[in-house]
Amino acid sequence: MAMSDRLLTAWYEGHPALKLLQPLEWLYRRVVTGKRKRFLAGEGEIYQPPVPLIVVGNITVGGTGKTPLILWMIQHCQRSGLRVGVVSRGYGAKPPQLPWRVKADQDADVAGDEPLLIVQRTGVPLMIDPDRSRAVKALLASEPLDLILSDDGMQHYRLARHLELVLIDAARGLGNQRCLPAGPLREPIERLQSVDAVLYNGATADRIDGFAFQLQPTALVNLQSGERRPIDHFPSGQAIHAVAGIGNPQRFFKTLETLHWRPVPHAFADHAEYSVQALNFTPSLPVVMTEKDAVKCRAFAAADWWYLAVDAAPSPAFVAWFDSQLMRLLPARLLP
Repeated sequence: MAMSDRLLTAWYEGHPALKLLQPLEWLYRRVVTGKRKRFLAGEGEIYQPPVPLIVVGNITVGGTGKTPLILWMIQHCQRSGLRVGVVSRGYGAKPPQLPWRVKADQDADVAGDEPLLIVQRTGVPLMIDPDRSRAVKALLASEPLDLILSDDGMQHYRLARHLELVLIDAARGLGNQRCLPAGPLREPIERLQSVDAVLYNGATADRIDGFAFQLQPTALVNLQSGERRPIDHFPSGQAIHAVAGIGNPQRFFKTLETLHWRPVPHAFADHAEYSVQALNFTPSLPVVMTEKDAVKCRAFAAADWWYLAVDAAPSPAFVAWFDSQLMRLLPARLLP
């Protein structure tokens, strides 16, 4: 088991050795709370975008379903005729310069897997740069926009924001509720009291402290041909090689089990780089991966490689709340 996997297990299941990390946790908390205090006091260089900016992020390490929810938000806004842009850090991307405008025909190693997925799905203007303020400026300079979504960036306090949405995995929760490195939190749990909305990925109903949303499988898509098949394309009991290089691969494997398939799990590191050799599994079975992994594997995919397309389905209460926030933030002339 890799060290990162051991840490995750300790954070969510407990381990006495974590007490040894408490002095480092104290130092970490002091740094992150200091950054936020300076932001709230208006100290330092803070860029205020001229259009509303919404941060979609988390306070935990690991995947919480940000990309599917951002896709839903983009498509929801586009249906209302809004011009939406996205900025992202572009983790793992190696563009020739920064900031970098992501296009649908670029390679994942240049654009980053999640930014490329978003652009290929929606055609939205998207700029990557670890300096998100610089990314926003470049995006606005490239074309007119009504609204910008920041893929993560909760802790990027040089960028002002109009709304903050925090996503939490409903099954895993916040683990031991301690900050790095003694726990999975990027910021103290009290940070949740200051955000505009909390969403629980996998919850079946809204909670007192947040909205529910789920990820619904919608289709199997062939990596070679782009052919879409219904999720009952494979018969019940079908054995498959399941590939996931995401923050919480177990969630993907469990999803495949709910479709009554028999996944042989192959968990990779988040944002992993793939090759034919890395995915040369035995016995010979169909391969099913996440869409995020698929954008990195199309160039060498075999005929029986598929990705499972999933869509976020937020609760009706969240949809109503989100629409009310758009009405508050945007000029009336932009809304239907």
